[in-house]
Amino acid sequence: MKKLKIKILSVIALLLLCAAVASAAHLHLEKEYQAQWCAEHNGVTEYVLDDGARVDCLTDEYAVEFDFAPKWAEAIGQSLYYAEKTGKKPGIVLILEKDGDERYLKRLKKVSEKYQIRVWIMKPEDLKK
Repeated sequence: MKKLKIKILSVIALLLLCAAVASAAHLHLEKEYQAQWCAEHNGVTEYVLDDGARVDCLTDEYAVEFDFAPKWAEAIGQSLYYAEKTGKKPGIVLILEKDGDERYLKRLKKVSEKYQIRVWIMKPEDLKK
């Protein structure tokens, strides 16, 4: 029983460490970018759809997904789905925090032009202190 408790505590400690490392990978949390941008665009954050999915920011015109640059492809699918569910236009705010993130923006722009997805970018310096 004692060995089992030690294993469980070890697994919990490892999971907490992994979570800390994962969040440290970014300069700011996604929700910080989301809150500021959405407020500036008179949107509703975390708008809940009838299936339980959450739109990061719903404005009068757009259903907007926020993602860090490496997740550009995932953002496309989510924005299109949210637009379909809400009757709004699809939008993505791509968060560029690191050198080299521009390559993801180029990829996103290539697809967004074809599917008429509005793209905005945010960088750490865009956040108000």
